[in-house]
Amino acid sequence: MEKKTDAMGRAIADYAKNGRAGKLRVFSPMFDEDEIPVQVLFRRYDEMPMLERRALDLVKGRTLDVGAGAGCHSLVLQERGFDVMAIDLSPLAVETMKKRGVKKVREQDFFTLEGKFDTILMLMNGIGIVGSLERMNEFFHRLDSLLAPDGQLLCDSSDISYVFENEDGTIDYPSTDRYFGEVGFQMQYKDTIGEPFSWLYIDFDMLKQKAEENGYQVEKVAQGEHYDYLARITKK
Repeated sequence: MEKKTDAMGRAIADYAKNGRAGKLRVFSPMFDEDEIPVQVLFRRYDEMPMLERRALDLVKGRTLDVGAGAGCHSLVLQERGFDVMAIDLSPLAVETMKKRGVKKVREQDFFTLEGKFDTILMLMNGIGIVGSLERMNEFFHRLDSLLAPDGQLLCDSSDISYVFENEDGTIDYPSTDRYFGEVGFQMQYKDTIGEPFSWLYIDFDMLKQKAEENGYQVEKVAQGEHYDYLARITKK
């Protein structure tokens, strides 16, 4: 069922049906208005950026694709013979993934999911769903229950310190108690306006600190060209 606030889902459904979509607009008090090109959610493997391809090449065993969107990563892994479950909060995205051939799809919140997985994928800044540093402990407790022995989480994120960098290279962080990577967003697609939501961009050192506090270790697998990175998280 379509939600009146499911802006991204409506954009995904439109593109899947028509081969094109209108503007998926993104608003934030921290940034100028932006736009997500909907076609990037339908990329083939050879069209994906290096960090995403690297992550898919590191997948092992039963896999959970979190915030799967249009299912591009799940479809690649299915073609490679992996057992993949795709989850998303958008009912229209879930419906689209089913139509596109993703075999196991669920409209599901990561924080209430149950099961065991050898690999958990959180790509396209997917770890952002945590929303805040304060919620990182809850996030790792959820990993405790979802990761199989010797399991791994593969996620990418960005260090957005550059947003606050001056011409002389110094950085002036916002004068607030909140971590600088906690950002509020809202999306709009045509006349569908999404609910405001919190998103977390976490720099690698902070991710490593939070992981170690919760009994995990982090490896930086690759560094992107735009302050982004791919991390592999495993239990100590």
